[in-house]
Amino acid sequence: MSAERSIAPEPLRFLVLSASMRAESLNTRLAQQAADAITAAGGVVDLATMREFDTPSYDGDVETGDGIPSGAQRFRERLEAANGFVISSPEYNASMPGVLKNAIDWVSRHRPQPFNARHGLLMSASPSMVGGNRGLWSLRVPLEHLGARIYPDMFSLAQAHTMFDDAGRLADERLRERFQQTIASFMDLVEASTNYPCAKRAWVEFLGERPDPTIDRVDA
Repeated sequence: MSAERSIAPEPLRFLVLSASMRAESLNTRLAQQAADAITAAGGVVDLATMREFDTPSYDGDVETGDGIPSGAQRFRERLEAANGFVISSPEYNASMPGVLKNAIDWVSRHRPQPFNARHGLLMSASPSMVGGNRGLWSLRVPLEHLGARIYPDMFSLAQAHTMFDDAGRLADERLRERFQQTIASFMDLVEASTNYPCAKRAWVEFLGERPDPTIDRVDA
C-alpha cells in the first residue's frame, strides 16, 4: 500500500500595519523590520500604512446614510485576507493615535466582525525611554474587546531614533535577535491556530447584558 502524500499548508499571510501617518515614522521602520522577519520565516506580508485606511470621524448618521467609508472597507478586506496582523503604533499622550482608534471603530461595524478570533502582535517605536509601551496597553483594550487574540509579548523600541543602522535594520544584535524571536514565536502560534486547531473556547465577559446584536461585538 502506497503511503499517502502529505499536502503542505499554504503560507501564512500577515497584514503588517504602521499606524503612523508620517512619512519618516520610526514605527514605519519597525513595521518594515517585522515584514522582513516574517518574509524570511516563510510568511507572506501585506505591508500597509495608516494613510491607506484613513477615514472620517465615526458618525452613526454617516454610517446609516452613506455606509462604511472606503478606508475602513479596505482595512476590513485586508484583515480578512490575513491569518494574523501586526500593528506598529506610535504613542500619543500615553495612548494610541486617534486615527487608529477611529479606523478600528469603523471596521468593527462590519458583520462578520473581522478582528474576532484573529491573532495580532503589537509593537511600538519611540524616542522615549518607554518606547511607546503605554500606547500599546491602551490599544489592547478595544482589540481584545472585539475578540482579537493579542499576543502576550509586545515589542517596544525605546530611544528608537538611535536604534536603526544606515540600512534601516535594528543596530543592536541582541535586540535584533529578540525581535526576530518574538516574530517567530508569534508566527508559530498563528500557524498552530490556523493549521492545527484542536479545541477552541470563547471567553464571554458577562456584565449584566443579555445577548443583543445591537451591542454585541464578538460574533458567535
